Amino acid sequence: MKENFHHLKFIIQNLKFTDYHIMPIDAKIVMELRQQTGAAMMDAKKALEEANGDMEKAMEVLRKNGALKAAKKSSRTTGEGLIHAYVHTNGKVGAIVQVLCETDFVAINEQFKDFVHNIAMQIVATNPLYVNPEDVPAEVLAKEKEFASEEFAGSGKPQEMINKIVEGKLGKYYSEVCLTKQAFIKDEDITIEDYVKNTIAKIGENIQIKKFVRLSFE
Repeated sequence: MKENFHHLKFIIQNLKFTDYHIMPIDAKIVMELRQQTGAAMMDAKKALEEANGDMEKAMEVLRKNGALKAAKKSSRTTGEGLIHAYVHTNGKVGAIVQVLCETDFVAINEQFKDFVHNIAMQIVATNPLYVNPEDVPAEVLAKEKEFASEEFAGSGKPQEMINKIVEGKLGKYYSEVCLTKQAFIKDEDITIEDYVKNTIAKIGENIQIKKFVRLSFE
């Protein structure tokens, strides 16, 4: 009897708390999350379990996991890809974009093609000047910093505060002229940078927006 008691005590002490607190997840909720995010079935289920069935929290879990997966793949060589042209229905504005991936298998994948098409539409709609902040010429960046700093000349504000304000203004400038920092036109809760990371996580390959050209009669 005593031995049985100690054995039972050992089992209880070694049980994981989560073994009795995993919320059962309805398949319909998993399917809904998959439709909204494009995540794999098991990834969606695990995210909902981690978020105790909360859809918004589960989406955040998927975004974080996607960012981690994207970070691991970001250094991998992109030797394949797709060049895609999109012309708006009025025939007055269009864009050509080059997006790289790792393999020709992914380059012909419909999900990748949709991604490239959406990027081309983004360029037509928002007219960015550069792909990334790193692409902004040094002289242009210097001018933007100068303009932002001049607003506070003689204001008496501490230089540290002015520097933070200037950085904030530069962040807004990047969100206007840099493609990756813009809000995605089909989901303004995320940026194009987020959209790239999410797509990398879904297709399992590194993706890089290489270059683009926008043409218009404007």
